[in-house]
Amino acid sequence: MSQGPRSGLAAVSSALLAMSRRLEVRDVLKTIVASARELLDAQYAALGVPDDHGGFAQFVVDGVSDEQWKAIGPLPRQHGILAAMLREARPERLADVRKDARFEGWPSAHPDMSDFLGLPIRDGDEVIGALFLANKNCPKPDGGCGFTQDDEELLSILAQHAAIALTNARLYERSRELTIAEERSRLAHELHDAVSQKLFSLRLTAQAAAALVDRDPARAKGELHQVAALAAEAADELRAAVVELRPAALDEDGLVATLRTHVQVLDRAHSARVTFAGHGVRALPAAQEEALLRIAQEALHNALRHSGAEHVAVTLGKRGPGTVLRVTDDGGGFDPTTVRRAGRHLGLVSMRDRASGVGGTLTVVSAPGEGTTIEMEAPGG
Repeated sequence: MSQGPRSGLAAVSSALLAMSRRLEVRDVLKTIVASARELLDAQYAALGVPDDHGGFAQFVVDGVSDEQWKAIGPLPRQHGILAAMLREARPERLADVRKDARFEGWPSAHPDMSDFLGLPIRDGDEVIGALFLANKNCPKPDGGCGFTQDDEELLSILAQHAAIALTNARLYERSRELTIAEERSRLAHELHDAVSQKLFSLRLTAQAAAALVDRDPARAKGELHQVAALAAEAADELRAAVVELRPAALDEDGLVATLRTHVQVLDRAHSARVTFAGHGVRALPAAQEEALLRIAQEALHNALRHSGAEHVAVTLGKRGPGTVLRVTDDGGGFDPTTVRRAGRHLGLVSMRDRASGVGGTLTVVSAPGEGTTIEMEAPGG
């Protein structure tokens, strides 16, 4: 018994440190669930964050395979034991959850659960989540629960700190949203000023050309060339802004949805056809998702501004244990060694730095007249 509290304290300390290192809400939820399951040696763990419509805004599980999770179906509603924890804000420790009067069953693909320990996660008087574990990995007393009073007290400590970590993560995300909104507003003002000036000049030049077309056709032709140049500059300003803007939905919607939206915007803004396909990629750590997004943006920028491509294809998929982003164009291509010798990198150095910074690799395949493929492989996903 003397070793129990000491080893338990070390495990709790490790769990709390792991939670404190996460800033994204989804990462915090995953860390809480994994820590709880490991700490109490349970077969299953889950954490639900309720919404205001009788369901869950987020629901994270540990101990269930991806195949099982897909087969289970939609997220649970706030009913049965989960609803009781959210409504009554008290712990639930049961020898067999299936025999409880409040049990309302589960989908056919749901794993079978018996002994159960659940606690609400509270921020002051507000219940912001429900954390529960099932199937303690130990011999069960006859008719009793594998989870003990000590387990409940340990999970209660974890739930209190989970509330702090989750609240901090929410505050961090809100501050990021405000920063992004401010940056987007700044860029919008700069874009408005720059493009407005270009369009004003374009209008005056077009008027001058119209006035000269009868009496001085040569000068009118020169003014029309200027109109074309100004129009091209205005288009460049718009396209540069599209590349610079970081989609604010990356944290909320994930990499696949954000890339798809970004590609759709570029497809509308350019004459080249821009397409996206994403298959089988799960959520990645925030730093990896941002690196993949930034590299996709830089590669798209190069392809659309420099290659003369008619089609640019972006794909995101699995390769073994990793995730692969590929941006391919049918443009003019280039000799990578010549580009390096000329001191022009087309953003390749920054892309390689971004990839290596998150444990990934960057590959560039190109040749004059043969298009370009830029590929980043990241671990995980």
